[in-house]
Amino acid sequence: MKIPLGALLLALAVLAAPTFSPGFGSVAFAAAPAALPDHVRFGAVMELGDVGRARDWLDAGLDPNFVADRVGTGLMIGAWTGNIPLMELFVARGADIHRANALGETALMHAAWRGQVEATKWLLARGAKVNRDGKAWSALHYAAFAGHVETAQLLLDSGADINARTPNGSSVLMMAAYEGHDEMARQLVQRGADRSIRNENGDGVLEWAVKFNRGDIARLVSSPEQYAAATAAAAKQPAAVATRSVPEPPDMAEILRVRRILQSRGISLETIDQRIAAQRARHFRPQLQPRIPVLEITAKRGAPDEQRMQLRYPGP
Repeated sequence: MKIPLGALLLALAVLAAPTFSPGFGSVAFAAAPAALPDHVRFGAVMELGDVGRARDWLDAGLDPNFVADRVGTGLMIGAWTGNIPLMELFVARGADIHRANALGETALMHAAWRGQVEATKWLLARGAKVNRDGKAWSALHYAAFAGHVETAQLLLDSGADINARTPNGSSVLMMAAYEGHDEMARQLVQRGADRSIRNENGDGVLEWAVKFNRGDIARLVSSPEQYAAATAAAAKQPAAVATRSVPEPPDMAEILRVRRILQSRGISLETIDQRIAAQRARHFRPQLQPRIPVLEITAKRGAPDEQRMQLRYPGP
């Protein structure tokens, strides 16, 4: 049973009243002077999509390539959230469309990871680079790993290297196999993806597909003889657990987002987490089933001295 998201957000909002108030699925800040933000506050407000606040900060001298505590620059956050007006603002003020964050991720990669089709189109139309030098994660790797077929098609139509390699040599097609994205794998094969690429560990798309029980992809990328040989070889190895990366639940994402916003307002994480725990306890306590005692009587015919009575509680 889950705690109602609205009740939790309301409880968290009280922490920062009156400058913080919940809306219908969103959070709004009261007006404040345009003092330049720290990295946490900048990231929180940009993720909210507050273009007006971004403009105020830029007018006050904020570097258009200022980096938040996560994701990256304002442009990257705009790409990640699909907020084109925010992207337009930062680029107009001089943001570098090719800039990478500390993890080597560009705005285009963020848009591809999240499947933000319109943001991807916008970046490509303005010359965002689709390929990387040498072995490196690319926007196409991200789109394939996340299973965003339309985004991948856009990147390929714009010249993305279908056989790009990650730092350890894994291919784009291998990303689709790892996550079990059948349609993505089919599209890549139809467009000529190399099925023979192997990474530094000697694994290729067939090995990964068999290892992680992606049977349809394994058959797609191999001949019957290759498939039989790969499955026979895999049977001699310890069984791998077929897993798929799962995004955080929407409720959890919203709670974490609000948690970061409150932190950006100067409220300690300990205080925030205590409020979350208290609200959760208030929600669950009334719904616990009462432990109704049962009177248990034991006796033996003809032996009244051995009769006993006791209260027993169902447990736990």
